[in-house]
Amino acid sequence: MVRVLLVVGMLLSAVSIPAVAKAVVVDVRDVGAVGDGRTDDTAAIQKAIDACAENGGGRVDFPPGRYLAGSVRLKSRIEMHFAEGAVLVGTSDLDAYFGFEHAEWGKSRWHRGLIVGEGLENVAFTGSGIIDGGNVRDPRGEAGLRGPHTILLADCSNVVLDGLTVANSGNYAFLFYASNHVRVKNATFQGGWDGVHFRGSADRWNKDVRIEDCRFYTGDDCIAGHYIEDAVVQRCFLNSSCNGVRLIGPARRLTFESCRFQGPGKFEHQTKENLHRTNMLAGIILQPSAWTPTPGPLEDIRIADVSMSKVACALHVSIREGNTANRITVERLSAVDVYASAVSFESWAEPPIGRVTLRDVRVHYTPDAVIDPRLGRPPKVQDPIRKPGVGVWNRKLPVWGLYARRVEDLRVDGLEMTTTDEGEARPAILLHEVPVFRLGDPSRSAKPPMIEHLPLDVR
Repeated sequence: MVRVLLVVGMLLSAVSIPAVAKAVVVDVRDVGAVGDGRTDDTAAIQKAIDACAENGGGRVDFPPGRYLAGSVRLKSRIEMHFAEGAVLVGTSDLDAYFGFEHAEWGKSRWHRGLIVGEGLENVAFTGSGIIDGGNVRDPRGEAGLRGPHTILLADCSNVVLDGLTVANSGNYAFLFYASNHVRVKNATFQGGWDGVHFRGSADRWNKDVRIEDCRFYTGDDCIAGHYIEDAVVQRCFLNSSCNGVRLIGPARRLTFESCRFQGPGKFEHQTKENLHRTNMLAGIILQPSAWTPTPGPLEDIRIADVSMSKVACALHVSIREGNTANRITVERLSAVDVYASAVSFESWAEPPIGRVTLRDVRVHYTPDAVIDPRLGRPPKVQDPIRKPGVGVWNRKLPVWGLYARRVEDLRVDGLEMTTTDEGEARPAILLHEVPVFRLGDPSRSAKPPMIEHLPLDVR
């Protein structure tokens, strides 16, 4: 039975959609879903979505139960609401999954998902239930094992994910392309690969994205992507067997604040080699064009009130040809038990990085904080320094604390870097082609010289 409710105001208030004269609430059990974890409920769930869409929008309710399904296609003005005890779980039948209808967003086997939508507005995933990707493996997928994403959207506007747990994703938990006004809050991401991943292009950016009060326990990057602007990540807990945050392309006006990064990962980083690796790599790594060319700026980046523990590298920023960087501010960052790489800001492009400001930054290095025999021998010190690859956890520079390469204006006020390695012979700070360097009152506990390769102008 489809229940038609008269509503006043907004059906999906969190999505800020206009009021409609009539909206429907469809219980998936009323249209044929069984919810026993064995019966295929795909058709019933799609029927509930379609019934709401035909009436101008509405809410699809999942009462307690375990709903087995393949891909469903989401429609505009739909809220998928999961009660406590409700679990939507992906089927292991790989033929039950599909992807985008338009090739613009990708038509490969990689572009498939459990919940798929494109060109939508005003959609929400709410409640206290679980969307479970089912740990679906695909021997024809990426790395010979990755399966479908859990939530896969493109070209959408006014999207909310609130209160849910997204678990056991076959690939990314929540992947969206070129979407605006996205809100992810009070959500938990467990297992799988990336938690929240966003992608765009030079002419199609993701805009106005907020990720707030979320908990990430991921095998791959907690938050990742490119081409994002006017975005905030705040009050989140990030635990990963890869990176906490990894940008692989441009970003503008992006803020990370009041977040905690904690290694090692709860869920291992899954590979075909099955290494069972759980050590956390970078806390925050911003690397436009590290994977493929992604031209554009990295500018107006703010990192504030962030704490980290047991990460390989607290912060790494580097640009390549086709990218620029400017106005990067890091304030009140505290990292302990950093076990591998120095904080670094590097331009490997023709233009240098513009202004970088470090204010009240404290990093404590403990080289033996994470000992894992599966990681192989410790790397040798790079001399000369080489362009970073897609990761920096095993990149040992001829400096243990802070490295800047071709930064136009580096401002440091309140820097504390310490190491437990009493035999450390490398300098704490190494500068290459940094014409303006403003240094406040740093403190240190290491014997080697504080700064090597002095810049042209020290004030």
